[in-house]
Amino acid sequence: MLVWLMVVLGLVILLLAGDMLVRGAVNLALRVGIPALLVSLTIVAFGTSAPELLISLKAAFQDKPGLAIGNVVGSNTANILLVLGIPAILATMHTSQCDTRKSFVTMIGATLLFILLAMRGQFDFLAGVVLLSVLALILMDQAREALRHRRDGSAAEDDEEEEEVEGADPQMPWWKVALYLVLGLVGLPFGASILVDSASEIARDYGISETVIGLTLVALGTSLPELATTVMAALRRQADVALGNVIGSNLFNLLAIIGVTSLFKQIPLDLPELHFDFVVMLGASLLLIPFVFLRRDINRLWGIALSALYILYVVIVLN
Repeated sequence: MLVWLMVVLGLVILLLAGDMLVRGAVNLALRVGIPALLVSLTIVAFGTSAPELLISLKAAFQDKPGLAIGNVVGSNTANILLVLGIPAILATMHTSQCDTRKSFVTMIGATLLFILLAMRGQFDFLAGVVLLSVLALILMDQAREALRHRRDGSAAEDDEEEEEVEGADPQMPWWKVALYLVLGLVGLPFGASILVDSASEIARDYGISETVIGLTLVALGTSLPELATTVMAALRRQADVALGNVIGSNLFNLLAIIGVTSLFKQIPLDLPELHFDFVVMLGASLLLIPFVFLRRDINRLWGIALSALYILYVVIVLN
């Protein structure tokens, strides 16, 4: 029982520390004059992925590669099947009204690149450089598009549509910015350490692999922020936010988390154990085709189907 409580404690510390780091970094960047657009594309995106990054780094350095890779692959599967499924059960997501085709194709390309590199049997320094280079190109392209869109808009529209950045507070005092940064930077490795150690202990106690724990328990826990964001977006009828959140999160999981981790520590892979999970991750991503290209809404029936598929996946993995 204690080990499960430690898992919950580790997750809570990770999520709170990640939020504090984002708030501190965002306000520091805005205070020193970094444009809000650049802040939203980089600092916020990286900050919200900080828990997954610290877990993968901690697991890799403790020679638990299954936990490091399972966290990412499981999170991507959970993001599509569960993070889109549960909100759709609560309220239909009108994805027919938003255009995410380019982002979706980019995500599929990143998924295929990730699997192709994995077929080498490891994620090493070279793989990390490739993944991070692709991420840099994607971020530069997004920045160019956003700037072009802003230039094409009228001055009045620019005034009305101020760039809103998650965690921004123009009135936040410097001491509070510093406090958020310190708490975030200290809390993230502390929470990751608790979670990785507890997850490994559960794997030993129940006689299952650390990869399976990463694919299920850890991945589900680190997907909670995306789930909360997507539920709120669905209830507010912001389907573009919900779908964009999932696609963006999956891109960062594949390119940034494994990319950064690979630079510091080689991640050997047990390919026979992971083949099924790679197929499921890619298959789950392809399930979005009707909503992205055929402009169908993710209604309650689709939400139930996606959630049921995730439950089925977890049952298969655990058995």
